[in-house]
Amino acid sequence: MPFLTLDRACLAYGHVALLDHAALQIDGGERIGLIGRNGSGKSSLLKALAGLGSLDDGEVWREPGLSIAYVPQEPEFATHDTVYEAVAAGLGDIARILAEYHEVTHKVGAGDTATMDRLQALQTQLEANDGWRLSSRVEQAISRLTLDGDARVDELSGGGKKRVALARALVAEPRLLLLDEPTNHLDVDGILWLEDLLRDYQGAIMLITHDRVFLDGVATRIVELDRGKLVSFPGSYVEYQQRKEFMLNEEALANARADKMLAQEEIWIRKGVEARRTRSVGRVQRLEQLRLARAARREQMGRVDFKVVRGDASGKLVAELENVSKRFGDKRIVQDFSCRIQRGDKVGLIGANGTGKTTLLRLILGELAADAGKVQLGSKIEVAYFDQFRTQLDPEAPLCEVISPGSDFVEIGGSKKHVIGYLEDFLFAPQRARSPVKSLSGGERNRLLLARLFARPANVLVLDEPTNDLDIETLELLEALLQDYSGTVFLVSHDRAFLDNVVTQTIANEGEGRWKEYVGGYSDWLRQRPAGVAARFDSGGGADGKAAQKVGAGDTAKTKPAPRKKLSFKEQRELEQLPERIAALEAEQAALQSRLADPAFYQGPAEPLQQLQIRLAALDVELDAAMARWESLEAKA
Repeated sequence: MPFLTLDRACLAYGHVALLDHAALQIDGGERIGLIGRNGSGKSSLLKALAGLGSLDDGEVWREPGLSIAYVPQEPEFATHDTVYEAVAAGLGDIARILAEYHEVTHKVGAGDTATMDRLQALQTQLEANDGWRLSSRVEQAISRLTLDGDARVDELSGGGKKRVALARALVAEPRLLLLDEPTNHLDVDGILWLEDLLRDYQGAIMLITHDRVFLDGVATRIVELDRGKLVSFPGSYVEYQQRKEFMLNEEALANARADKMLAQEEIWIRKGVEARRTRSVGRVQRLEQLRLARAARREQMGRVDFKVVRGDASGKLVAELENVSKRFGDKRIVQDFSCRIQRGDKVGLIGANGTGKTTLLRLILGELAADAGKVQLGSKIEVAYFDQFRTQLDPEAPLCEVISPGSDFVEIGGSKKHVIGYLEDFLFAPQRARSPVKSLSGGERNRLLLARLFARPANVLVLDEPTNDLDIETLELLEALLQDYSGTVFLVSHDRAFLDNVVTQTIANEGEGRWKEYVGGYSDWLRQRPAGVAARFDSGGGADGKAAQKVGAGDTAKTKPAPRKKLSFKEQRELEQLPERIAALEAEQAALQSRLADPAFYQGPAEPLQQLQIRLAALDVELDAAMARWESLEAKA
């Protein structure tokens, strides 16, 4: 028996139908990933399923007694709530008693004997309402998410608030859990912890996320909201990609056939009028149907036209740090860190929330003075910032004013473009150009911030969580732009796939103010990181993880480092040539795979197909050997 069904659902805002007679069924034990373009209506759908929003038409049926918990994209809490009060609120009416009991217990512990009578009365109420079991669930949820029950929620970071919202949802033990962008503001170890939690969850889950690695690790089914329809793809995100590509190709062919037939019929009807001949009534009716079908067709949403204008080239050296240290009070943020950043480097910063990634960035860019050490900045540096909290956006300002204050034009690459046309490149309709920023969804605000960022020439881009709320297709386009960008990029992100696809080197936090530079992206860092750091991140950052980190650090300190070996001349030449060899092997592999994907290739004799498959298998072996050799020589160097 299904938990929930959606039937003939219709929902529209203005002239755009977000849901157009959509249907959906959620069964017990399912973990559904809901994906779609920004503004397609995913959050509105989730609210309707949770009973927090209404449909224009259609029906939502829920199993009688079904418990549902919903975690919004931007969770809200009562002013001055403590973490304990906010989490306990997920239990409903008993929450008030639990919160007061928690407060009175603290007072008694502090020596306030006047509250003893009230404590006894609260204990009686808890016993009558199964309160002890519920209190235990609140304490467990707070502990599992490594939260401080007495902390004020409004003083927490974005990641801390997201953890509180998740704890509030989980404490009620709902049978259906609805999550809107649960990984936003969580650090890498928080995301890994959430993956494990959701994989083991006993009820059904439906979540909106654009984190491709997270989606692949959690979802058992992908549901895409595309042009008002819900389309289901059983299996992982990788399987969805393959099936979606096939569907889009088939749709394009069907549309092309329909357009060709319509064009032919339009020619026929005009010829019939010119010759004043009697026309087939049936054929005229078919033409009318083709016209109606073409008018009703909803084309796939366009692609964002990302273009970044690089300013004048900076000097070859962007920044060099020698034994730099920084602390705030008793907290050591950076300790004895050295690195050299050159023009064209794409640097990723990895670390848990609160470890000082932003502080380290400000030190590198010379915006913050170091307590010790030397910071040397390069010449002609022009920096552009992307702020994850979008503080640069005035909620009341019109979109056009955000992009080009006081002017109708924006200068891109030496030529002027009207601001409305520029906004259209970022998928903002002309009629929305004078809408206020506050009318945009989270993903649309990020897209607007990127439009503002790329309208200004810069040779150093600083991107702080640019992937939050962006849809997957826009993420992939942004990846391609940053890969081709000839300037320098500093990227703070917890999107593992995005880091892998963009950065050339990684600076990772290893605890107690220690930072270390690694070659490659997130996956490369996983392979190279010390054992103590591995234990801390894999554990989700809890007490056990911290203990493991200390043990790992102690063991490392006791072990004498092996004497460093230099590369021979022959090895140095080999290391320099390996990237070109790897690129050539990958190009050959891509060409062969492209031939295999061509249906016409299978119509010929079988022998070339067998030879191609043998060569592909050999290429895999050669690539693995070349990569292993490159890593070995790089480590030795």
